[in-house]
Amino acid sequence: MQRTSFSQFKCPAARALDSVGDWWSILILRDAFQGLSRFDDFQKSLGVAPNILTRRLKHLTDQGLFERRLYHQRPARYEYRLTDKGLDFFPVLMTLFAWGSRHIPEEDLAFLLGDAASGKEREAVLVDARTGEEVTPENTSLLPGPAADDEVRARIARMRAWYLGIDA
Repeated sequence: MQRTSFSQFKCPAARALDSVGDWWSILILRDAFQGLSRFDDFQKSLGVAPNILTRRLKHLTDQGLFERRLYHQRPARYEYRLTDKGLDFFPVLMTLFAWGSRHIPEEDLAFLLGDAASGKEREAVLVDARTGEEVTPENTSLLPGPAADDEVRARIARMRAWYLGIDA
């Protein structure tokens, strides 16, 4: 089945989903942040079929999240290292992890987020880098970006009116 491409969508979330791919890709990235870099290690960790893993690693490499490096000559064996773009996925993964932790039964939690130095449990939240304020649905709205056309500006105006309780 051919995946729908979101590469031409104007929405950054849709474009990001196009770049990352599917749930296998997110789990591969999760494992990369836990130190895995080789095909066999990803396959063992995930239990994913080799053809699916091959496609997902190729996609993540083509999208610039991984760099493929030769680590053994004969036979040729490669490892997959996170690029700067791949490393930038970390907050997305932690937010997803935190959301999942809040919405599954506590007795099912096998992993918790922790401070690497102290070992104390962490609670991840999304904050504004400029102000340190937590980003919430109540204090956040969309603004038109540099590529916004009239349609996008109208959509943002409708969303803002709805948020403020105004008829648009």
